[in-house]
Amino acid sequence: MHTANPQQLLEQAQLIHTSEAVEAAITRLSHELTEALADACPIIICVMGGGIVFAGQLLTQLKFALEVDYVHASRYQNKTVGKTLTWKALPKLDLTNRTVLLVDDILDEGITLLAIQEKCLELGAKKVLSAVLIEKQLDHVKPITADFVGLEVPNRYVFGYGMDAYGWWRNLSAIYALPS
Repeated sequence: MHTANPQQLLEQAQLIHTSEAVEAAITRLSHELTEALADACPIIICVMGGGIVFAGQLLTQLKFALEVDYVHASRYQNKTVGKTLTWKALPKLDLTNRTVLLVDDILDEGITLLAIQEKCLELGAKKVLSAVLIEKQLDHVKPITADFVGLEVPNRYVFGYGMDAYGWWRNLSAIYALPS
């Protein structure tokens, strides 16, 4: 796949979830999260950079007291295969005895989300939950299960709504897959 032409990349991609399906999933998740966390006064931690679009849309629909922070840990660095986990930013808020909700774009292999969950517990969080917009269906068990899942996708490289393909198209309002 030629990465220098982002328009060609999009034209060759397959639509997996429409904008309307993504919006409906986020609204459903906001109701589930409100029911689960309304009395917890949680810290919502956006997992950068992919989680930013999802977190931004989700946060506007949460009608309870919360604090917002972020963490940046990456395995992909604009590639389509994850390598070694790189920590770029840790949460700034004190997590001691707090309920934390990690908000991420995708639960793929689960390695990054598990590492972030473990780091939050190490930093004193009493409970760490996770909400992902997308869960990739794999043929093996993942080391972590998301507590809240918006949509599922097949085992293909997907992009849009915060997820990139070679650094491009995080800004799409729908979810696409690279050609198989």
